[in-house]
Amino acid sequence: MKKLMMLAALLAMAMVLMAALPAIAQVTQEDEQEGESADIDQSFEVSQTGDNSSQCPNIQGTANTGNSQNVIDLLQYEGETDDFEFEEVGSTVDVSPTNTTTCTSEVNQAASAAA
Repeated sequence: MKKLMMLAALLAMAMVLMAALPAIAQVTQEDEQEGESADIDQSFEVSQTGDNSSQCPNIQGTANTGNSQNVIDLLQYEGETDDFEFEEVGSTVDVSPTNTTTCTSEVNQAASAAA
């Protein structure tokens, strides 16, 4: 008799699970975040004229195109809206280049006073 009751309980549990499965399978979610970028066109020109001139160019081009990605996919089923808390979510794009140039200019001129 115990085996029959155990079998009936297992069958009842299986039927409950089978009934809930289609409802769970119908829950879907899609996100629509796309990353886009563009071409970068940078040009730099350094020129110098004159006989007694010194130059120490320190050129650094920095650029960034596109957007940061911060989509969060979360599927909520049989829950409350307040069940989830998000802290420190978001994204940033930091561009902080450094460029150090040390320039030392010297004049090495030998003068001749020959007459």
